[in-house]
Amino acid sequence: MEIVIDLIDETESMSKKEISWLRDILQSACEKEQVQEGSELSVTIVDNEQIHSINQQYRGVDRPTDVISFALNEDEEIADNTEVPNLLGDIVISIEKAKEQAENYGHSLERELGFLAVHGLLHLLGYTHDTAEAEKEMFSRQESILSDYGLKR
Repeated sequence: MEIVIDLIDETESMSKKEISWLRDILQSACEKEQVQEGSELSVTIVDNEQIHSINQQYRGVDRPTDVISFALNEDEEIADNTEVPNLLGDIVISIEKAKEQAENYGHSLERELGFLAVHGLLHLLGYTHDTAEAEKEMFSRQESILSDYGLKR
């Protein structure tokens, strides 16, 4: 199954290998979540200043965060036989926050970026963590995807 993943590193701090790896984990997560083939999403890697601005503008929160997702087709059904692409949405990740959190949690940057990317993807797919039950479901799914990919805590 192939998902179109447009990955833009606005910080120009990631290697081609890291970008390829990030696409790969998202492809794997999409397979596990049975995302419709040909679906599209974008991932943008930014710094704390950029994500702070986005967080303030769209969420009214005056601080940087680690990941923000913008779903494009929330609550819309996409027919399997349509010529219209299934546009999942956009994921924005702060590379600075990812590095900081990897250090604080005592794991690799790869693990943290994988966690943030999968977390963002699951939001695009409709998962939330606004209730204890929803949080348990989403985080369980996240850990399963990361563990199956080989990114264990």
